[in-house]
Amino acid sequence: MSVDRRTTRTAARTAVVWEVLRSSLAALAATTDALQVLDIGGGSGGFAVPLAELGYAVTVVDPSPDSLAALERRAAEAEVAALIQGRQGDSGDVVELLGAESVDAVVCHSVLEVVEDPAEVLTSVARVLRPGGVASILTANRAGATIARVAAGRLAEAREIVASSNGTLASGDSLQRRFTVPELTELIIAAGLVPEISHGVRVFADHAPQALLDIDPQALSDLIALEHAAAEDPAYLAVASSLHVLARK
Repeated sequence: MSVDRRTTRTAARTAVVWEVLRSSLAALAATTDALQVLDIGGGSGGFAVPLAELGYAVTVVDPSPDSLAALERRAAEAEVAALIQGRQGDSGDVVELLGAESVDAVVCHSVLEVVEDPAEVLTSVARVLRPGGVASILTANRAGATIARVAAGRLAEAREIVASSNGTLASGDSLQRRFTVPELTELIIAAGLVPEISHGVRVFADHAPQALLDIDPQALSDLIALEHAAAEDPAYLAVASSLHVLARK
């Protein structure tokens, strides 16, 4: 049987985030009827559809009509269309679209590094959350990007990221900024949220040889175990490709 390389690698990259998200939502669901989840910039449903498969109602707000169309198809294929609603809009529109204090949980993954004003996005996250609600915030890590470029032999780019005030390249960079742990924590607190757990995500997953994952069935389990073991260790947090914070209102 052939191995889907993208699925294999993605499983390792998202394992830590999924464990934290599932656990926090299960705890909320135990005390809340009809849990409502908002996925900001959720695109075609990489997180929204699996969350709906767990029984949660999910609203995806995304600016791309093509992504929302793909979300609709994916939800139908997974037979969870009744639990997923797509709304076209930007990350700053969520309060206007859904109303203040209207959801129990927010997924805000890979958004802060691409928007003009991450502080405004986090303020919207705080406003749309009900008291006691949680936000799963995932964003690009500055140090991790530097290490990745060194490993790829792109030393000039690594040096440029280190010297940049926002952790990006002057040209040809797909992101507007990358964060350090203190920067991200400060933004979250300023928005009125309380960080509860900080994780390093993709500490090893981006660097493990794909050939090994393809031929050794145990390798993926070992890699995921490594990701879990290092996720909350401060020694590894700074070098992860992404930073994940679970925050509460």
